[in-house]
Amino acid sequence: MIDPNSIIDKRAELSGDVTVGPYSVIGPDVKIDSGTVIGSHVVIKGPTSIGKDNRIFQFCSIGEDPQDKKYAAEVTRLEIGDRNTIREFATMHRGTVQDQGVTRIGSDNLFMAYTHVAHDCVIGDHVVMANGASLAGHVSLNSHAILGGFTLVHQFTKIGQHSFAAMGSAITQDVPPFVMVGGKPTKPHGINAVGMERNGFSPDDIRLIRKAYKIIYKMNLRLEEAIEEMLSLGHDNANLAELADFLRHVSRGILR
Repeated sequence: MIDPNSIIDKRAELSGDVTVGPYSVIGPDVKIDSGTVIGSHVVIKGPTSIGKDNRIFQFCSIGEDPQDKKYAAEVTRLEIGDRNTIREFATMHRGTVQDQGVTRIGSDNLFMAYTHVAHDCVIGDHVVMANGASLAGHVSLNSHAILGGFTLVHQFTKIGQHSFAAMGSAITQDVPPFVMVGGKPTKPHGINAVGMERNGFSPDDIRLIRKAYKIIYKMNLRLEEAIEEMLSLGHDNANLAELADFLRHVSRGILR
């Protein structure tokens, strides 16, 4: 399962059924769990932990030092969950001590070719980053979000769950859950109804989120007022509560 032309440090820990292709380099303090397949010419630097059944394609760079001028060789980490697909030339960097010292990636995500996950990012589950999409440092990308090709996300920005960014979006402020953004300049364009349908949201759920969107973006309310008005649509609705919680904790204001 380990190609003889690969280079694996003695301090790396690989489960017995991990596959490593030719000319890949795996450094010390790297842990790779069962079923994961590493292609050829992949470089993995530690401390990095990679879960089960991941597929990492050729020419990826995983767990490299953060691209941060303040970085001074401190020990920081990259943590990757299970069943992720990481395509050619993707890059994922470890965290920095200026944050929590770790970059975290969940499970069941698709990172297409040339995607970049910078230091201290936190990514949920079932995320799709299309070709060339890039996250700057300290970005939070929540579960089921989709970033179109060559989307760029500013540092410290939060992207809500089930949101969608069209190709070439430049995201400089937080994107609330369920919202679809795109264009130049990048602006909100309704809700991600198609994505919600695909993930099992009922027609009533989608109608309620559409009403919430209109309150946030069409009624010229302050954000605090919009949250209260939105919650009046259904205090016991989990999706509205999730949206309200996100809006209460925005870090850079929301994209408008």
